[in-house]
Amino acid sequence: MNLFEKIFNHQIISRLEDSGTFMITSHERAWLKTMLEHPSAADAFTADTMDKLRTALESEQGMDISNHLIEKARTLEKQVYHPLLRSLRRHIMNKTGILITYAVKGDRINKDHLGFPYKLEYSMVKREWYLLWYHTRHHSLMSTRLKKIQSVTSEPIEPSAAENILRKIGKTLESRKTEVIIEIVRVYNAELSRILYAFSSFEKNVEYDTEKDTYRVRVSLLGDELEYLLSKIRFLGKRVWVVEGDYLKRRMLESSSKALERYGIIPTDEELSS
Repeated sequence: MNLFEKIFNHQIISRLEDSGTFMITSHERAWLKTMLEHPSAADAFTADTMDKLRTALESEQGMDISNHLIEKARTLEKQVYHPLLRSLRRHIMNKTGILITYAVKGDRINKDHLGFPYKLEYSMVKREWYLLWYHTRHHSLMSTRLKKIQSVTSEPIEPSAAENILRKIGKTLESRKTEVIIEIVRVYNAELSRILYAFSSFEKNVEYDTEKDTYRVRVSLLGDELEYLLSKIRFLGKRVWVVEGDYLKRRMLESSSKALERYGIIPTDEELSS
């Protein structure tokens, strides 16, 4: 392909993207038609969208996956998709207020509380979706599990008020952030991509010291994410060590001491400090 053909193809693809048109292969169309037959597809798409997709794929041949995919017995897992995800995403994108009814401890119901939706988060530890929202009356940032929400309806809010709430939320989250520095042990530099992948869900910055030939990962996170980060550090084992972060250092020391004691080994103060 010569240079002019490449430029022409790039212009076509750019115009298609600008118009909201996506180019997909016949294999991808067959896969999509097969996935639309899944029971959860009815929850993931609106009825109008489902009809449009099925009409567009009417002439396509679906995939026969009966002889290719076999699901083995496994423990019961929670469904990743939640029916409220689509409507909450629209409220967040449109920056509208909400009236939310949700349950709290003791099965008490808080009905029609006025708020502003900020963000949807998925906890990899608890395998649940959470809604971060601003409680207008209490002037506080809330985190509510989607399974505890009974209903959400749209409530008009002035654009200036919405921007003011967003600024307050930004300041609150910034004040809750903590920073941890993790150093990669030099002999494991060859596994850099694998180690960084373990921290892919965190906001981070990687620094390289040319003199010592060492990498340091500076991770910024909220306080309630420390335990999840701790699980990643444990998974990596001796490949990394915590340079800064008193809480993580203490928790790693506790878990190491308990592991040694389980096998009848009592570490000395000198061994623990090293």
